Amino acid sequence: MVKAALLGADSFGFGTAPMIVLGCKYLRICHLNNCATGVATWDERLRAQHFTGLPERVENFFRLLSEEVRQWLSLLGARSLDEIVGRTDLLRQIEAAPREGVRVDLSRLLHPAPRDEDRCAAARLYESPDSLTTQLDIQLADAIANKSGAEHRYLIHNTDRSIGARLSGAIAKAHGNHGMDASPITLHFRGTSGQSFGAFNAGGLHLELEGEANDYVGKGMAGGRLVVRPPRAARYEARNTPILGNTCLYGATGGELFAAGRAGERFAVRNSGALAVVEGAGDHCCEYMTGGVVLVLGKVGLNFGAGFTGGLTYVLDYNRDFVDRYNHELIDIHRISPEGFESYRQHLHRLISRHRELTGSIWAQQILDEFRDYVGKFWLVKPKAASIESLADTLRRAA
Repeated sequence: MVKAALLGADSFGFGTAPMIVLGCKYLRICHLNNCATGVATWDERLRAQHFTGLPERVENFFRLLSEEVRQWLSLLGARSLDEIVGRTDLLRQIEAAPREGVRVDLSRLLHPAPRDEDRCAAARLYESPDSLTTQLDIQLADAIANKSGAEHRYLIHNTDRSIGARLSGAIAKAHGNHGMDASPITLHFRGTSGQSFGAFNAGGLHLELEGEANDYVGKGMAGGRLVVRPPRAARYEARNTPILGNTCLYGATGGELFAAGRAGERFAVRNSGALAVVEGAGDHCCEYMTGGVVLVLGKVGLNFGAGFTGGLTYVLDYNRDFVDRYNHELIDIHRISPEGFESYRQHLHRLISRHRELTGSIWAQQILDEFRDYVGKFWLVKPKAASIESLADTLRRAA
């Protein structure tokens, strides 16, 4: 941390180290759902036998880390990390004997940084007064406080990141995750959103985007609804065109996402309660999924459903190659055209109709118009541990 600060770093992220403190052995087999210590798996047997992590260990790790950083700062004659950011004059290259005539020259890296306010990005981490996020905070403060609902329209650009996240925080703080379900705020956007559109979305917040979105759409969402559709004047075929980035719906616990186009890789990873409809997805779709419902109206990439232990999905296997694309370890696939799957067929039809209604999807309309022909091309994907009957009962109760 101290060396990074001297080179100009003004913020730090920690991922692997706290995991190791909790017991991770760094075997890099998380995606196989057989984590040797139970840190990254929902396998209760493994967790009971091997997982010994405690929050106090992470707390102790960061306390010791901060103490050591303070010791180094005192040796450098500084009182805080801010005082040494960009102080490359406190670093020198260790002279070592070159091997095979090769010598690394770090002189350009250690060149003194400008001693002004622009030497680091800290000042730019905060929203400007005219940013879209700030506008939303100001314009919707009364609607959230009074639970009165609202509807507005905005232009959006790819520099507008995490749109909706602060609003969701304000909603959850004032009324809980679902306190505004009965009086929702509906925001219509047009353009290209930056990363994390609708992240941590709370109930009562409906975001509709006409355009396209970057990565992490709906990350950690708890409620509400996200709708992404192509521009009305678009001439391309939406079902074969990416409209969402990678890792969308990561760790979602609730809410709905409808997108008239393809999603990138790792769609709905660790989804545990959200409902989503997209028209195609990349590799690792529904990885580690533990709950919720996902409908993919098109082709998916490789390794579908790795670590999938809960919820259910439907996949339209138009090219008849899904059997070569899903992970066979923890899931079963079934056609829903035979007798005994009526509740699933009805559920599938409702989802497609809802998708068509919210996004105006031409592809969804075509499937509905020829549903008898298309229904035989769908696979129902479920965990091996769950029976067809138990899932059907859940669908009937939900209906």
